[in-house]
Amino acid sequence: MASLRGLTLVFLGAFGAAVAGAGYATYSASHRAVVTLVDRRIEEVSRALLDETRPGDAAAILERVRLFAGRRETGDIGFELEDARGRWLGGNVHLARVIPSGFSTLYRRDRIVGLTAGRALSRDAGGGLRLITMIETEPVDGYNTLRLRNYVLGFGLIALVVLAGTAGFSLLIRRRIAEVRRTAEAIADGDLGSRVPVDPAGGAFAEQAVSFNRMLDRIALLVEGIRNVGGDIAHDLRTPLARLRSRLTRLVEAAPDAALAQELEAALAQCDEMLGMFAAILRIAEVEGGDRRAGFRPVDLAELAVQIGETMADAAEARGGRLVVAADAPAIVTGDRQLLSQALLNLVENALAHGPAGTMVRIAVAQRGDTVLLSVADNGPGIAPADRAAALRRFGRLDASRNTPGHGLGLPLVEAVARLHRGTLALGEAAPGLVVTLTLPRGPTG
Repeated sequence: MASLRGLTLVFLGAFGAAVAGAGYATYSASHRAVVTLVDRRIEEVSRALLDETRPGDAAAILERVRLFAGRRETGDIGFELEDARGRWLGGNVHLARVIPSGFSTLYRRDRIVGLTAGRALSRDAGGGLRLITMIETEPVDGYNTLRLRNYVLGFGLIALVVLAGTAGFSLLIRRRIAEVRRTAEAIADGDLGSRVPVDPAGGAFAEQAVSFNRMLDRIALLVEGIRNVGGDIAHDLRTPLARLRSRLTRLVEAAPDAALAQELEAALAQCDEMLGMFAAILRIAEVEGGDRRAGFRPVDLAELAVQIGETMADAAEARGGRLVVAADAPAIVTGDRQLLSQALLNLVENALAHGPAGTMVRIAVAQRGDTVLLSVADNGPGIAPADRAAALRRFGRLDASRNTPGHGLGLPLVEAVARLHRGTLALGEAAPGLVVTLTLPRGPTG
């Protein structure tokens, strides 16, 4: 879809062309009307003069010219009588050039005293004589320029009013769009209570804002209901599971034989896995609430990566693998250090848990423009491009490539942390293996 600026420019271009075309058409029409009226008057005067003389009688024609030129109503009319060879025989005007038969246009360069622009009619007067009748089309000097200036000024004022109105309307639309965009961004960041401002004066935009806010109220209610259901279930089940775990622990200690103790320990491990799943659900709900954003502080991701690398190095070596960190220069973001640490730990643990023995994991931190990239790559089996969307879905399990136990909430939790920090999470190809990249806005460095 074209941008608002593009549509505005197209409209202004079309309007400008229309105004210029209308101005030119109006000027041309008025000019043609003046020429038509002048030609009609020349025709009438020329015919009236010749109708009262004999054809070819030069003396009678010149006498009629003298009488016509002396009249007040014909004082702006010029006459010239020529013979068959184009020589001047008389009249009150002497043209410097030959005028063809019929109507012609006169200009300042014809050097006729008192005439800036005019029209002339050359017609046969009998006996080889030709009578040229002339009349000025500008009642005052520079009349044509004055008329053109008036048209430009008039249509220019119209264009100016429309341009001002368009600019004002565009500004209003931009402001309304910006309000809706800010509200949408706030909701995407987890602030479900954000709403579009409503103009108390009313109007179409106010009605639209009210309808939009009602929709947001309904969406917030549904989302909050879903969130509460998940949280309530996790809370309600975590307590009995914790009690069950305690009883299983006591039963393991009191088991009469090793076989029964082994079965009880397996049940205890499953209980721990379920408790971990419920803890992850509650953690995601907490992160998506957006309340943690109030406590954001500058965090150096390079320092954090080094710290996590030192913490997880022993775990990587225990599996026969290796963990390396490439984070030399400071990379500051504004965020929650605890959540960012948990997200990075989850990514490293996933890489170690789902890769074969001897997997090498690489943590890298880099700056690119106004963003900071935190990536965790491994040389394990990776995730097929078609399965990556499922891996980011809650409880998403990729049994074809992940045969180890898990509840499918690790990557969704990391993605929730990325969204809380106004960033993104992407899965890519490490060739071989998987690379998970967190892209976060760079924070202040001063």
